[in-house]
Amino acid sequence: MQKPAVTIMVKAARAAGDVLLRSAQRLDKLNVVEKATLDYASDVDKNAEDVAIRELTRAMPECAVLGEEGGLRGRGGPLVWVIDPLDGTSNYIRGFGHYCVSIALVERGEPIHAVIYDPLRNDLFTASKGAGALLNGVRIRVGERKDLNGALIATGFHPRERERTPAQLECTRQLLLHAEDIRRTGSAALDLAYVAAGRLDGYFEAGVKPWDIAAGVLLVREAGGRVCDYNGAQTGPLDERGIDSRTIMAGNLKLADALQKVIATSGYAATFRR
Repeated sequence: MQKPAVTIMVKAARAAGDVLLRSAQRLDKLNVVEKATLDYASDVDKNAEDVAIRELTRAMPECAVLGEEGGLRGRGGPLVWVIDPLDGTSNYIRGFGHYCVSIALVERGEPIHAVIYDPLRNDLFTASKGAGALLNGVRIRVGERKDLNGALIATGFHPRERERTPAQLECTRQLLLHAEDIRRTGSAALDLAYVAAGRLDGYFEAGVKPWDIAAGVLLVREAGGRVCDYNGAQTGPLDERGIDSRTIMAGNLKLADALQKVIATSGYAATFRR
């Protein structure tokens, strides 16, 4: 049975998704700003976040909110809503149909409930700690691939990490000696959701923030997978205490070990120790 908090989150995610779908019909009217180099936001990001927050705080006003657009709102208790109202903004503003709404309820830095909603495909990914992960109400599991041979891996080339691109490309080259292919989808949240559902075998990216990954981290874990940083360590707090950019990788237990080994032996992981 779906947890009450997840029911609230689903309502909020669908409301935000409706904002995205309506605005997608008038992309030429969007006000787009460049928050940082090659890092964009639009007025639809803020509108979708406001709608989601309204639903969440109406139901659970005691929780603080950490949103990509609005930062931290409210303080006091151990519970924080962590929201990315439009993960995949660059895709969205170009009319490239791959983006989502990501919402996590985080307790003392650890996600305990998660919702990722793809409004274009009407795909609803949900998870609760200790209760498994679902896609449209059906239980999902990470893929069963035992190594990198034939694997489909996703990554991201984040604008905040471009000085490390040569090392990442070398890592990619080494992965392609064995993997089937590499995907760059433009949405960290959906990458993680796809790993949880077995649509992708693995994923790695640098420069991500809590709102990009909090929901996806729980989905992968509850689907039987592993999530860690490039050195194999835990991801750290996924609330306002962990606001700095970080590295992340995910997959089933065996593939995650193989992926982490290539990230390390290629020299890519070492670039983050400087």
